[in-house]
Amino acid sequence: MIMVEQSQVWIGSQDSNIYIINTHSMSCNKQLNDHRSDVTDIIVQEEWPSEAYSSSLDGTVIAWNISTLKVNRVFQLPCQNLTSVKLHNDQLWCCTGSCILVVSTHEFQLQLKIEHHLKDVCSYFLCFQLFPERYEVWASYSGSSDLYVWNTKDFSRPPQKIHLQDCSEITCMIRVKNQVWVGSSARLQGKSKGKIYVICAEKKSVEKELVGHADTVRALCSAEDRYVLSGSGREEGKIAIWKAE
Repeated sequence: MIMVEQSQVWIGSQDSNIYIINTHSMSCNKQLNDHRSDVTDIIVQEEWPSEAYSSSLDGTVIAWNISTLKVNRVFQLPCQNLTSVKLHNDQLWCCTGSCILVVSTHEFQLQLKIEHHLKDVCSYFLCFQLFPERYEVWASYSGSSDLYVWNTKDFSRPPQKIHLQDCSEITCMIRVKNQVWVGSSARLQGKSKGKIYVICAEKKSVEKELVGHADTVRALCSAEDRYVLSGSGREEGKIAIWKAE
C-alpha cells in the first residue's frame, strides 16, 4: 500500500489486482489487473516523469504511467518468489527467495546479483533494506535470528552479522532516521511473541527491544520519522504506535 500523488492510495492484493482509492472521495473506482500473481510490493519514483513499479510473486515487475494508468514496461525476473522491491538511483533492487537482483529502471537490464550464501538450502531471503549513503544492504533469511549487512562496493567480502537475542525469525524491517526497526517472531518464557528490535545503523548494535504484540510482527510503517506503526499477525491482528527517538 502506498500514497501516489497525494490523491490516490494504491493497494496490492493477493488476487493479483492493484486497487486505487481516491483519497478525496474515499472510494475505489479504479483497478489495475495486468499482474497474474499476488501483488507483493508497490513503489513510486518521485522524479519526473513519475512512475510506479509493482511486483508480483511470480517474478513480474511492471512500470506504470501514473497519469494514464497504462503500462510503460514489463519485466520478468529469471526467478520467482519476488517478495519486495526498492528503488535507488534508477535501479530496482528485487528481493527473491534465492537472491537479490538489481536491474535498471529504463531497460530492466540485470546489473547485479547477490547470491544466497547460507549453507541451509531450505532458507531463503525474507526482507531487505538499503542504506545507499552508507553503501550497505541489510537482509534477513527465513528461520534465522541474524541480520546480514553487505558492503555494496565489494560483495566479495563476507557480510557482517548482527545477532538478535530471543528472536526466532526476522519478518520485516524499515529505516527510521539512522536506525533500522526490525519486526520479528520471538520466544519469550516459552511463548511466541512479536518483538521489535531498534538497531543503530552506524554501530550495528541493538539499542532497544520492544514487546507489544502477542503474535508475530508482520508489518512496520514510519510516519514522518516521528512515529512507527507495527502490525501483528492474524492471531492478534492489532496495530501498535511507537514514538521514534
